[in-house]
Amino acid sequence: MQRSRTSCHEDFRIFAGSANPALAAAIARTLNVDLGGAVIDRFPDGEVAVQLTETVRRKHVLIVQSTAPAVNDHLVELVFADACRRAAAERITAVVPYFGYARADKRHGRREPITARVVADVLQTVGIAHVVTMDLHTPQIEGFFHAPVDTLTAVPILCDALRDRLPSDVVVVSPDRGRVSLATSYAQCLGAEVVVMHKRRDDATHTQVTHMVGEVSGRACLIVDDMISTGGTMAHSVNTLLARGARPEMYVAATHGLLVSDACARLDTPAVRAIFVTDTIEMSDQNCAKLQVVSIAGLVASALQRFLEDGSTMAG
Repeated sequence: MQRSRTSCHEDFRIFAGSANPALAAAIARTLNVDLGGAVIDRFPDGEVAVQLTETVRRKHVLIVQSTAPAVNDHLVELVFADACRRAAAERITAVVPYFGYARADKRHGRREPITARVVADVLQTVGIAHVVTMDLHTPQIEGFFHAPVDTLTAVPILCDALRDRLPSDVVVVSPDRGRVSLATSYAQCLGAEVVVMHKRRDDATHTQVTHMVGEVSGRACLIVDDMISTGGTMAHSVNTLLARGARPEMYVAATHGLLVSDACARLDTPAVRAIFVTDTIEMSDQNCAKLQVVSIAGLVASALQRFLEDGSTMAG
């Protein structure tokens, strides 16, 4: 996006939470504005303290804060919105590139919470009137909100980053049934075929591939997902694809790179050539030679500028 001062820059302020200040700063630079002044601190017992250091009266406030690890700390930081509401902000938009608890979107048993719905209720209670996010784990989460939710997708910018790295015979692999739509988007963007793997989740950290639809013999593979958490699903997928005769030339792509519990080590095999993620989650402490991070700052800034100018995040 061409950098130009948005016509309504005097009417909004953009603030950064502590989850990913570098991304917030990049979005602000693209919009050609400064980040708003605020202090975020923690008491010795872990309680979050937020204080605005500039006025937001009658302003549209944008708060950039992924609910990334540490998920609960960063979620509670969104009480930032309550500070803005009490300071007479006209409207509060939460830019939540990574929406934590998105996997808790339904009950797998009879005595479980639907935590994604609880998070939606909390965000609205503190005064958030609009949510902008990236590649939600499941689209139904939008229905948990009464406030409008705009879900952007990183697929086009990830495809742009991948295109020159991928061989011509690559197939796009969905690691489970839930990612078929995502894999199809990648395949259409790259002009490739889709292969679907079916898995069974044994518990919160372990999954098992049961069968696969599509042909991978002798082919390079691009395995896609909305997030990489422990890397277990991707590692199982790589091993299964190799067992089915795929060429040991694997690429991995996901919007959200949580990369917890030695995920990089699990994927550090000769067959995996590169791992592509975006900066929805800060990568400063990751030591992963194969990791390629693609910025979403321009994408988010473009959507926000359209919204501030005409009320729509959609191009055209």
